Amino acid sequence: MTGLSQNDLSLRGRATLWAQRNSWRLPASVRRIGKKLFIGSQLTSGSDGIVDDWSKPLVPFDAMGAPDAPTAPASIPTSSTSNPDDFLVSPGSVHCLIVTPVLDAGGLDEFVAFLARRLPHFGFRVTVMCAHSSSEPVGQLFTALQREGTAVVAASPSEACLWIEANRPDVVSAHDPPGWLLQTASDVRIPVVETLHGIPTPVSTDWREERQRSKFVTCFVAVSELVRRQYLSGNPSYSDSAVITIPNAFNQTHRPLVNRPRARAWLGLNDEFLFLCLGRHTVQKNAYGLIQAFSEVAGDDPKVHLLIAGRLDDAVYTRQVRTLRDKMPCKERIHLRQSFSDPSILLAAADCFVLNSFFEGWSLASMEALSAGLPTIVSDVGGAREQLGLDGSRGFVVANPVGDPESANWHSSSLMRFQPQKNKDELVSAMKSVVAHRDYWSGVRGQLSADSKSRFDPAVCSKRHAEVLLWAISRSMTKSEFADCARP
Repeated sequence: MTGLSQNDLSLRGRATLWAQRNSWRLPASVRRIGKKLFIGSQLTSGSDGIVDDWSKPLVPFDAMGAPDAPTAPASIPTSSTSNPDDFLVSPGSVHCLIVTPVLDAGGLDEFVAFLARRLPHFGFRVTVMCAHSSSEPVGQLFTALQREGTAVVAASPSEACLWIEANRPDVVSAHDPPGWLLQTASDVRIPVVETLHGIPTPVSTDWREERQRSKFVTCFVAVSELVRRQYLSGNPSYSDSAVITIPNAFNQTHRPLVNRPRARAWLGLNDEFLFLCLGRHTVQKNAYGLIQAFSEVAGDDPKVHLLIAGRLDDAVYTRQVRTLRDKMPCKERIHLRQSFSDPSILLAAADCFVLNSFFEGWSLASMEALSAGLPTIVSDVGGAREQLGLDGSRGFVVANPVGDPESANWHSSSLMRFQPQKNKDELVSAMKSVVAHRDYWSGVRGQLSADSKSRFDPAVCSKRHAEVLLWAISRSMTKSEFADCARP
């Protein structure tokens, strides 16, 4: 560390965490610093052996051999023919540019794809832009949208600015947007609606600069009330009426149900109890704390397994997680895997979903688990109480690993990532409870699925986003201009 000031370390540490969220590769010198600090991100295109692929089952097969992998039903596309009664504007008259840095496999990425697929049913013309500064692959959802016929572009900052100036979209739906993009939109008088998928976003919102930065944003959509409160607390000068809460929805068209017996057989499961955690391999998701809690559950029951599957974002942290796992007596029942192209299969095979994150805005993974009928255990993060309630009928909201959920951020998470966590006993108790009552939860699986799909209605969510986008346009247009694109 010789020759580096504490300020240098802080800046480089923040830079590595920022890159971690956005899947951007940093210069080698910065990655080396992050590796020494054990907070950096060493991004790789593969797993480097840190996490396993899907070439083997969770439980070894007997002499009968491995069954064929289950096939999920084809995704149920939203109707290719829009219903004119649903249009909020004349078809194609409003061009919405949806911007995100990465379009791969994360929850934010999934929601961008959700909007891209849904907004055309209200009359919008949509382009999705992956605005980045890297030559890294743009990801699987970029490819999926392109294959479905959605207009998608990948652009460097200079290319993106030129594209915006040349195409002049009517409104920008921004998801973790870079500052230069907000400035460009402001320069050409295009309104911006930024969706706050979580606070902090992406590393730790700089409240000293946020007041100035937010002047380029027409309004914000917060994915949960906790996120809305956190934002307004940090930026009290921003109009509270221009920060609107719209909970995320379950994308049922792209998460079809899968045959549970076949999914379990493919993973080698018989009467084992499977806890499933779907989340990127990164500090935020707190796999280290989850494994520590699971080890106590596993000590009392030799049939419980834990599967953690997600994109490898932080190789340094994940090596520490793997080292912890390998020291456990139950190590053969703790499975660290890459992300899976069809989570529906894993959700069908699992018995309980668990997520012990330090912070979230609104977890799409836990919402999808509930919609698949799984009892769910989530730490007290943004959206957890709205999703699960507090009566135990859908699972359990346990305390946040750092204590106060509103104080959880990258800094507090980094300090706590390898320490004894405040919610461990409560998390262990919740996991043991679900195992003990597995027959009950199995019996209400269908009811829980139906209830969750109703509560997380995609039509309601997407329509509310469409209405906010139109409201933002109306603020920047004259009445006569807006009337030209409004529905007759």
